[in-house]
Amino acid sequence: MEITRKKIEEYTSKRDEIQELQQKLENIGKGDSLIGNDVILDYRTGYPRPQPIVGYDFSKEKRLKNRWKQRIDELTKDCMEIELWIENIPDSITRRIFRLRYIDGKSQEEVGKIVHMSQSNVSRKIEKYLNLNIAK
Repeated sequence: MEITRKKIEEYTSKRDEIQELQQKLENIGKGDSLIGNDVILDYRTGYPRPQPIVGYDFSKEKRLKNRWKQRIDELTKDCMEIELWIENIPDSITRRIFRLRYIDGKSQEEVGKIVHMSQSNVSRKIEKYLNLNIAK
């Protein structure tokens, strides 16, 4: 996968989405969200008579679980690639800035305090590295 500015900026959102989907997987079936109803035709008397059926929708649960697990796998792969890209930045200060800013989710001002730089210098360092090292 080719790293772009957009993919780096979406990293935090993807990580949050992974947590949301894992929460959904843990709580699937709690409550009545998978209780469904259907109608069957009863032919016992010779003529079709509609009969309502209410119950737990196991097939919907399976579809949702599969969809959510697949999405988690895709998001995890994208996040791992971004993390690996950040860890392979050769300059130590730049690597620390990217790690703090994107992986740890700190603001540029907080990053600046940690690495003893002003917020504007942190911003310039990020912009300079992104302009030189990523696909447009």
